Amino acid sequence: MKLINGIETIIDKYDLYLLDQWGVIHNGVSGYPKAIKAIDYLINKNKKIIIISNSSKKKQSTIQRLPKLGFKKENFFDVLTSGQMIWNEISNFLFKYGKNLHNCFHIYDNSKEDGLDFRKGLDKLKFVKEIEKSDFILACTPFKDSKPVDYIPLLKIAIDKNLKMFCANPDYETIEKDQNKSFCMGTIAKIYENMGGEVIILGKPANIIYLEAIKSLKINKSKILAVGDSIFHDIEGANKFGIDSLFITTGIHSDMFSQINPVWTGSKNKLQKYNIKPTYFSLNFSI
Repeated sequence: MKLINGIETIIDKYDLYLLDQWGVIHNGVSGYPKAIKAIDYLINKNKKIIIISNSSKKKQSTIQRLPKLGFKKENFFDVLTSGQMIWNEISNFLFKYGKNLHNCFHIYDNSKEDGLDFRKGLDKLKFVKEIEKSDFILACTPFKDSKPVDYIPLLKIAIDKNLKMFCANPDYETIEKDQNKSFCMGTIAKIYENMGGEVIILGKPANIIYLEAIKSLKINKSKILAVGDSIFHDIEGANKFGIDSLFITTGIHSDMFSQINPVWTGSKNKLQKYNIKPTYFSLNFSI
């Protein structure tokens, strides 16, 4: 592992950059100025950039938001989200997971403008309001004003019914404006797994999302760098896929590091016990 000040020091080693979103290039409201400059710098150096995100949003929704966050859509070779992966799977291959999977219990925040967008194109499904009437669970975003403990009664019913959960966002937490954190559906999926439930995850750290991202490119893995702020998703995913990674210390795990001079082996870094190590680490995604 090596501490770097920015990507300029390693620019010649990699041709393809796989970027996470929240906590790396934006906070959900606006892009980080240093990240915007870094992306322009990569493009000027003829590098390819692909966003690989555990967002539950579909691909087109993610692409359309980029200009609002301060990014140029044309700077990105492709955008791939966990939500799109799950949508594709449910739309095309739901039969693989059992017969008569028609009734879906959808977990999403109905206060957000795109909460129901995920259902578009899934016309063969019936979305039910009672989990007792469902055949499987689609977990996108937490219900408004909910806490993880609030899901236990639902999950107990799901266990009794032996329901599969399709998790559109496997992240445990996300970082938002003013560095506030909120839990994601990955937290609920992990609780369900611990209770004995079956969860389908197609986002990071699963290999399938990386394979999908680079399927149209002929590129050696040694020329790919993944950039992210989650040890359990971005860095573990890169390690499993066999590519180098850059860990951003001011993201979701910022409380583990100095905000001036981060040290991986410092006493604050409780992540060390998991032995999930990045190739590089840096304060920000910057030049």
